[in-house]
Amino acid sequence: MSTGNWGRWGPEDENGALNIVTPAMTRSAAELVRSGLTFSLAQPLGPQTPQTPHRRPPSRWMDRDAGDYALGARAPGGFKFAEDTVQFPVHSGTHVDALAHAWSGDELYNGHAASATRTTRGAQRCGADKLRPVLTRGVLVDVAALRGRALGASEPIGVDDLRAGVAQADVEIGPGDAVLLRTGWAGSRGGEAGYFADEPGLDEAGAAWLAERDVVLVGADNYAVERQSQDPGFPVHLLLLHRHGIPLLENLQLDELAGALAEQRRSTFLFVFAPLPLVGSTGSPVNPLAVL
Repeated sequence: MSTGNWGRWGPEDENGALNIVTPAMTRSAAELVRSGLTFSLAQPLGPQTPQTPHRRPPSRWMDRDAGDYALGARAPGGFKFAEDTVQFPVHSGTHVDALAHAWSGDELYNGHAASATRTTRGAQRCGADKLRPVLTRGVLVDVAALRGRALGASEPIGVDDLRAGVAQADVEIGPGDAVLLRTGWAGSRGGEAGYFADEPGLDEAGAAWLAERDVVLVGADNYAVERQSQDPGFPVHLLLLHRHGIPLLENLQLDELAGALAEQRRSTFLFVFAPLPLVGSTGSPVNPLAVL
């Protein structure tokens, strides 16, 4: 089995495909900004954010609020304030999977020992804090628009779909690109329990096609990027995260962006990726931005 990008940036590398983005690529991506319209691609994150059954839902505690002052808390000079504490799994809502998130055998991406995750201090290798921020070209592959409908349960996005999508968009996917896949799943099933079961998404051959083109990020408007079916395992996670060091962006909100891109008759944009540098975490909440 090919180990993809292992060793490409040296034996100590924990940043993966994000290394591909150069200052020249960022400057080129910045030239894509025409209207200045900016879109957040993130779900709102809070106690009502849907969550998979095996993860705790987000929660919040108010540490100081108006009730404290109603009970007599001091307000020097009339100054009052509110503060809160939030708690959530790092794989809540719109987030990025760090390279410590998935592996096979006994090694993480680039041959780092999987035992590095077996500690209360978090992942000592390939954690979210190792993912550097990038500004690069984003490419929306609107498979839902291509098919004229939201994809149904377990529908795959394969090589032919990707080729047709980029042909329709009149663009070629290349090194440094962040590729976002719109399935329509979030819009059609986002408020239902079925959102977390049998989702459509990228298949293994499609993932290999993207990896061959040196993309640096892959994201989708579903909870795991890849197609879910009766087959066991997460082969796309293993291929992209584990073998090629390509982080995955999950639970993206892409409908508004798709509409704006269609109106401007384009499919590329400046993509802003800046994960929280959560030390030792296997993922991080993220608010990806698309600037048109």
